[in-house]
Amino acid sequence: MMRKLKFRKKQDKEKLDNRITNDNLVQHREEVISSARKYKYPLRQSKHRLVVISMAIFILAVISFFTYSMLALYKFKSESKFVYQVTKIIPFPLARIGSDFVSYESYLFEINWYKHYYESQQNVDFSSDSGKGQLDDYRKRAEQKVINDGYVKKLAEEKGIKVLDKEVDQEVEIYKSQNRLGANDDQLRTVLNDYYGWSIDDFRGTLKQKLLTQKVVAELDKETRQKAEDTLAQIKAGQDFAELAKKTSEDPSTSKSGGEIGVLIDKDNIDLSPSTIDVLFKLKSGEVSDIINVGYGLEIVKKLEEVDGKIRAAHIIFNFENINEYLGEIKDRVDTRTYVNF
Repeated sequence: MMRKLKFRKKQDKEKLDNRITNDNLVQHREEVISSARKYKYPLRQSKHRLVVISMAIFILAVISFFTYSMLALYKFKSESKFVYQVTKIIPFPLARIGSDFVSYESYLFEINWYKHYYESQQNVDFSSDSGKGQLDDYRKRAEQKVINDGYVKKLAEEKGIKVLDKEVDQEVEIYKSQNRLGANDDQLRTVLNDYYGWSIDDFRGTLKQKLLTQKVVAELDKETRQKAEDTLAQIKAGQDFAELAKKTSEDPSTSKSGGEIGVLIDKDNIDLSPSTIDVLFKLKSGEVSDIINVGYGLEIVKKLEEVDGKIRAAHIIFNFENINEYLGEIKDRVDTRTYVNF
């Protein structure tokens, strides 16, 4: 009996000791944490080492990528599609005009469309001796073109000349209305890609640069602009268009005939500028246009008559001076550096 009583007391004591209390809960937690603590420091060290290694690999990859890209562009002068895509993301410079840079991308853009057009449309083999010579010649011209475009942008900035998106939109609509590169966006996209390897955004970019150049030349060539304005004023004052064309027009093929263009004009005519044709089809017979900037000069047109959707017209042309005449001054006063020579 005494033995049973002692055994029962011992069991009661063990149950009491095994009860979950705040004290033994804290003690148990400390035991668990202390047993895991020996793994904590090595784990932290492993994570730190992993981060360091990852960063080192990333930095090495970036340095390697930049090194490869710079060697490909500036030493080997690569024109591969991969390198071209790289220049669309990273603005590697081809030249510097003052504080502004001419992008390498703009040069590769010129080279790529040229190669695409002549390979796909003219069947030129650029791996042949004649093809290599043709491409080498164009490389020099492409480099000079994009640098000249940079000067034009610099002059436009100085004179506050801009080309608005709506002006580019209007130019695109003129092209589509005359079906020069397709009558709608889908056709335009297909033709641009097939002929030049361009997207519509690429086309818009070329149009924007063309319009900017036209505006800058028109602003700088004050003499030509004044001649055009004086002639238009005389026409509006009642002087004969044909007689003025004979006296003032700088188009030798039409001036002797009073400015009359020797063919009937339809919207598909590629001998006149898109802007000229757009204006002619908006005029009434006998009306005279305002001054039209056609890129190489200023033009005034008269719609003589329209027969079966075709127009008989006359024009007076005033040719601009070559743009290089105006770039000489800015080239002399603005520090320019070229990073690649072709």
